[in-house]
Amino acid sequence: MTRTDPLDVPRPDARLHLGVFFQGVNHWTIWSAPGSGSQIDPASFLKVARTAERGLFDAFFLGEGLRLREADGRIHDLDVAGRPDALTQLAALAAGTRRIGLVSTSNSTFNEPADLARRLSGLDLLSEGRAGWNVVTTDNAWTGANFRRGGYLDHADRYRRAEEFLTVARALWDSWSDDAVSGSTGAPSWSAPSAVRHVRHQGPQFDVDLAPTLPRSAQGHPVIFQAGDSGEGRAFAARNADVIFSAHGTDFDDALAFAQDIRRRLLTAGRPEDDLRILPGTEIILGATEEEALEKKRWVRLQQVTPATALGIAGLLWGLDLTGRDADGPLPTEDPVVSENDGSFGARRIADPRAVVADWRAQAEAHGWSLRETVIALGPQRGHVGTPAGLADTFARFVREGAIDGFNVTPYLIPDGLDDIVDLLVPELQERGVYRTEYTGTTLREHLGLRAPLTHRTATDHRQAS
Repeated sequence: MTRTDPLDVPRPDARLHLGVFFQGVNHWTIWSAPGSGSQIDPASFLKVARTAERGLFDAFFLGEGLRLREADGRIHDLDVAGRPDALTQLAALAAGTRRIGLVSTSNSTFNEPADLARRLSGLDLLSEGRAGWNVVTTDNAWTGANFRRGGYLDHADRYRRAEEFLTVARALWDSWSDDAVSGSTGAPSWSAPSAVRHVRHQGPQFDVDLAPTLPRSAQGHPVIFQAGDSGEGRAFAARNADVIFSAHGTDFDDALAFAQDIRRRLLTAGRPEDDLRILPGTEIILGATEEEALEKKRWVRLQQVTPATALGIAGLLWGLDLTGRDADGPLPTEDPVVSENDGSFGARRIADPRAVVADWRAQAEAHGWSLRETVIALGPQRGHVGTPAGLADTFARFVREGAIDGFNVTPYLIPDGLDDIVDLLVPELQERGVYRTEYTGTTLREHLGLRAPLTHRTATDHRQAS
């Protein structure tokens, strides 16, 4: 059948891109399993990065934790904590790896562009063009309390600040011309005259006047990642990002709808519809058979959602301290206490807790679930479960039908959680011609098949696909 909708044309030659997401503070990483290693030992970070590089992954991706999660004023000590500064950690990894990209999640709400842009530029130079920046904003006063101005920004203001932040950062990265540094010891000066330009910017958020200190790397700019899922977040990504990190990678129809929406937004922003790589976060659980994979999934979920974690998650929904309750018993009989969720425990705000509690009760009764089983069954349904061959077929369909460009994989064990994926799944993907068999470039931008940075293009480049 001939397809006429340009958003629905299969991509028979498409290749799957993979990144690894080292999360840190969370309950999805199983810190208590016998096979779990240290979450703060530099050797753990290096093992994960080198395993991913052995598997020809595009990038090693670090999350950000500006503050430990709390519940009712108490540190949630069941989670994995102790994250080093992302740029410091990635700079160390640059020396221990050769090809894999190194992506820092760094906040635009509580940083300043002159400082962060310089540190990102330093990582890009140290890694010879392998740096990426996941631009995140923060929406809660709980994190803002770390900083002098405290508080938080409204949703729209966060994106206005992030966009102006990016504008300033790109101006700083573009302040050195490509031939700024002399290639000859016989030149009259180390840098060419007028090759470094002052950056002067005055706007609602920033007032900057400086001459940046670092030249550009081999890839021009760090690759820009973005993870917002609201309409405003998607529009921001379509205007600014190279990669969008989404939550739409488990169900095919949901993933395709998200991808189609992003591509429409790209066209509206004056960019080619294939100008942004879509990499949903996912968890991959492999088994030799489907039955073995499902049994492993059950073990993983029970390790991730311990009784204490289940009580903590349910307590946020009910607005009650459920400490000491039986997580393997029935759901609380009390009505939920509706209050403003400040983002503690890393939780999302719940628009109507009463409706959610009513649904949980109905489903728990229908299936005979305990509280813990309900939290597992009705919590986020993340990831893919199956055999290497079966998941390779699934992923080939996802990428060839245009639902995704790849995945940012979250291992449930550190540091060995990628081993099965690299050793068992990657060969199946390669056999189907949907995954690279070697690195063909040296920069992160090349790995992802991206065009030049947005500020390096002509108006025609923005409108037309290459």
